[in-house]
Amino acid sequence: MGRSLNELLVKAAVDPDALGRLLTEPEAAMAAAGVDESDRELMRTGDVRPLLAQLWDSFSKTLPAEQQPEADYWKENPHPAVAAPHGSLTVVGTGVRSVGQLTVEAISQIKRADRVFYLVAEPVAAQVIRTLNPAGSQSLADLYKEGKLRGRTYREMVERILASVRCGWRTCAVFYGHPGVFVRPAHEAIRQARAEGFEAEMLAGVSAEDCLFADLGLDPATSGCQSYEATDFLINRRRVDPTSHLILWQVGVLGDPTFSLTVRKCNAFELLVKSLSKTYPLEHSLCVYEAAVLPGCKPLVRWVPLGQIGEAHLSIISTLYVPPSEPPRFDPELYVALS
Repeated sequence: MGRSLNELLVKAAVDPDALGRLLTEPEAAMAAAGVDESDRELMRTGDVRPLLAQLWDSFSKTLPAEQQPEADYWKENPHPAVAAPHGSLTVVGTGVRSVGQLTVEAISQIKRADRVFYLVAEPVAAQVIRTLNPAGSQSLADLYKEGKLRGRTYREMVERILASVRCGWRTCAVFYGHPGVFVRPAHEAIRQARAEGFEAEMLAGVSAEDCLFADLGLDPATSGCQSYEATDFLINRRRVDPTSHLILWQVGVLGDPTFSLTVRKCNAFELLVKSLSKTYPLEHSLCVYEAAVLPGCKPLVRWVPLGQIGEAHLSIISTLYVPPSEPPRFDPELYVALS
């Protein structure tokens, strides 16, 4: 993959005009950017997985041989403009699709930060961040290790971010999607920073739930909406309202406390089916959903019967949507009393 497609996507993430051209006239936009035919064909297919694989491979070749030093660097090199720690923390999100969903507010925070720590799910977002702040950007992805407990990784992320704040740097932490939705280290970093007397804030982003509402045509106002992390849903025996929408997050890593790039083979899905079948019939259709992460690509929307969840080929980013199986229980007397 040549640099032209990467550069086109990075520009579209921060330039509304470039994004508009790419969305409305993709062939003309790619031709003007000098994108070669093989890369154009990848974009035409709209198949996100091989496209992302190519983009990651191309992006990795642009990185320096060694990543910037970790937390010890910030301890040994305090901000030269301050005599005492007066650092700050701003946490922002890239949106699920950084090309088009990265807000102007988030862009400004990334650009003006002394140090930027990022954890993103696709390579264009990483390139955008390093383009906006080439001198101060560092990935947090190296803290993940196959089989390592996610809780330990999150604590290490928080410590790396706070080490920068304590040294007086204006620090920005960037996370995939909405930084406050299923991003434990973002909340913990803000909590600790504030407890230590530093200014800390979070800016809203576009989450996978926002994309799901748009792609599936759902309005939580019509039936209400229940939203749970899948493992939490099971082990805490959450009560289900069959007249409401139900969203189960991280269903692909159900019951797995470690980091893994593959879905673990276990009996967790049988337990999930058993739990849900107490409320829904086994033939009730559920949706396996994954938001589109690049422009021109389609979201994954696959409907399967409840009894066949284990055969649905889930990925680690799959979300499970369960539509209502019963109509609302309307109370006419209460309606009259409210009038």
